[in-house]
Amino acid sequence: MKRKHDHGFPARDAIVAFIRAHPGKVGTREIAREFGLKNADRAELKRILRELADEGAIAKRGRKIHETVLLPPTVIADITGRDTDGELLATPTEWDTEQSGPAPKIRIHVPRRLQPGTAAGVGDRALLRIEKADDSEGAPYRGRIIKIIDQARARVLGIFRKLPGGGGLLVPVDKKQAGRELNIAPSDTAGAEDGDLISVDLVRSRGYGLASGKVKERLGSLSSEKAISLIAIHAHEIPQAFSPSALREAVAAQPADLKGREDWRDLPLVTIDPPDAKDHDDAVHAAPDSDPNNKGGYVVHVAIADVAFYVRPGSALDREAVTRGNSVYFPDRVVPMLPERISNDLCSLVPGEARGALAVRLVIGPDGRKRSHSFHRVLMRSAAKLHYAQAQAAIDGRPDDITGPLLEPILTPLYAAYALVKLARDERDPLDLDLPERKILLKPDGTVDRVIVPERLDAHRLIEEFMILANVAAAETLEKKALPLIYRVHDEPTLEKVHNLQEFLKTLDLPFAKTGALRPSLFNRVLGQVRGEDYEPLVNEVVLRSQAQAEYSAENYGHFGLNLRRYAHFTSPIRRYADLIVHRALIRALGLGEGALPESETLETLSEIAAQISLTERRAMKAERETADRLIAHFLADRIGATFQGRISGVTRAGLFVKLSDTGADGLIPIRTLGTEYYNYDETRHALVGSRSGAMHRLGDVVDVRLVEAAPVAGALRFELLSEGQVEGKVIPRGRKRDGSRASVKPSKSHPGRSPRDKVRKPHKGKSGKAKPGKSKKGKSWKR
Repeated sequence: MKRKHDHGFPARDAIVAFIRAHPGKVGTREIAREFGLKNADRAELKRILRELADEGAIAKRGRKIHETVLLPPTVIADITGRDTDGELLATPTEWDTEQSGPAPKIRIHVPRRLQPGTAAGVGDRALLRIEKADDSEGAPYRGRIIKIIDQARARVLGIFRKLPGGGGLLVPVDKKQAGRELNIAPSDTAGAEDGDLISVDLVRSRGYGLASGKVKERLGSLSSEKAISLIAIHAHEIPQAFSPSALREAVAAQPADLKGREDWRDLPLVTIDPPDAKDHDDAVHAAPDSDPNNKGGYVVHVAIADVAFYVRPGSALDREAVTRGNSVYFPDRVVPMLPERISNDLCSLVPGEARGALAVRLVIGPDGRKRSHSFHRVLMRSAAKLHYAQAQAAIDGRPDDITGPLLEPILTPLYAAYALVKLARDERDPLDLDLPERKILLKPDGTVDRVIVPERLDAHRLIEEFMILANVAAAETLEKKALPLIYRVHDEPTLEKVHNLQEFLKTLDLPFAKTGALRPSLFNRVLGQVRGEDYEPLVNEVVLRSQAQAEYSAENYGHFGLNLRRYAHFTSPIRRYADLIVHRALIRALGLGEGALPESETLETLSEIAAQISLTERRAMKAERETADRLIAHFLADRIGATFQGRISGVTRAGLFVKLSDTGADGLIPIRTLGTEYYNYDETRHALVGSRSGAMHRLGDVVDVRLVEAAPVAGALRFELLSEGQVEGKVIPRGRKRDGSRASVKPSKSHPGRSPRDKVRKPHKGKSGKAKPGKSKKGKSWKR
């Protein structure tokens, strides 16, 4: 029901909610119609809208009204230009133009005395502290530079192609720069060989012909086994080498001893990780609780490597870690957050070696709920290093020489404790999406051997649930002690996205009645209804796209996907800086010794760190995804003309994205190749629909495609659609005559070289100005 005041007029928050749910589509007339207002009510409605605009709650563009989105106190922004007074102007780096309208401008205040590292120019990316401007003059926010994250550079990354007469060309690796080759004079090649990955400084850009460049650095050859991930590392400027001072600190570090620690070396903790894991930073143990007041309950111990003991605030190692934000995992290498001396040695919980750890003791009741917890700084000794399939096989009756002796004393109690925890997890009902993840396995030469979907085992779920419990305990402890921390947060879906999901589900005759607060169980009911149906993958994908992206924040607004009020990352300080901050905060809160969070770390400074590491996390995800694309494109490059089965994973005005079933590779079918008729983009149904035949190609459809082009350097594939469209149960031939031959396409009168269907093939533009791919990849993450 629409909320109204006692006298029958709509409440202000109800009006704002309606505007929020229909961004860019609502004017005074639509609001009046929605709330059943008569002509006599228009004057009052306009008065309320003026008040909301004056307060900054809404803004008007033409005749349409949209909600004003408030920026957080700390934001990462791109400096885009200067105003008439010469002051710098910036806009938020991450901004949804479709949902929120044009990005708000931020006028940057430059103090007379600049702090080191805060001198900025147009094209730079900076971390800003902002506030609402009293006198906006076109810029509603005023900002101050905290630090420069990335400076503008006229430098291009690409592959060197040698020309017969000397010199060469640079072929950019960025898809956005595809086709924009640079000319490199013989004197500017710096000895680059054909196929080298090079970094080039732009010398000049002419209005005609090729722009010129000068080789700045030779980064490696594509013939080397690790060249593919090298492209992403340099393209995203992911730091590889550690500073000499950081390496000296790592070499000088000594193993932890018992000083200031409890002795847990006799507790048989075990690590359970993937078989190819290089670092082992978490260990677990469980036993029945001997407390008579908790009959049937268990005590679970989770021990995490004590990274804070080695990486002290303000040290060279700390500076390196916060710059990286997290480790980056490629199929052929890991770019670690910390040097190997720390991550793979002193903080790796290897069997038989004494290691320092920060541990939590969790008391689990017979109903699976956590009754209490306590944190301890300990010295532990791992009893065994297991991998998931190995632990699962032992429980399933197939123990090996290592797991046989561990089965009854260690593994059986662990699984019994997990069975209890699962009861509480099922009652909590977190978001339960079924989205299998593929893993690329490489040959010794670094090329793709095969792509697999690892089986999801109870061993995986056991570790995951114990880690979630430990993370919750950390957040609860720090909140109780009133210490600042970095939360892992996940906002609930916006009203607009919920509305779009409802409209989509209507096309499948699936109910989605939102009553009361929005909870994951609402989405789970929908997912349960389609389990085992042909369109299960389609609904899972659309539900995923309706979700927000998880991030780090110094302010808590809960974790919607996990259905938790408070949540922080505690369990992987080797590879995530957020976890290291939480460790330091626990040490300070509980008086556990050295390496505590400094008093100088406040909510304000942690907000800055949270914004920065959220950005580095997304950078890592993008680099990992692009590397997988390039590896698969290399793998398929010699199979041009081959046919594959796949599923439509994205639908846009530009065409269809298809994910291949066997490799998970994504490729584009341009809309101009679909057939002889005009295709309309149906946003509600996530489909392209033929205007004449009604033939429909929809998100989630299983299709056959032919590979027509592979660009390994850019990681791009292009397909031809072989399957036929469908409408109302009928099969519609896609651009083919009855004899199976391709139908001809008549050229456009106004553009002789273009078919009639081409004139509307402009892809939808996002805030960056490039074609939006319809999220053919899982760009959004709500994971823990």
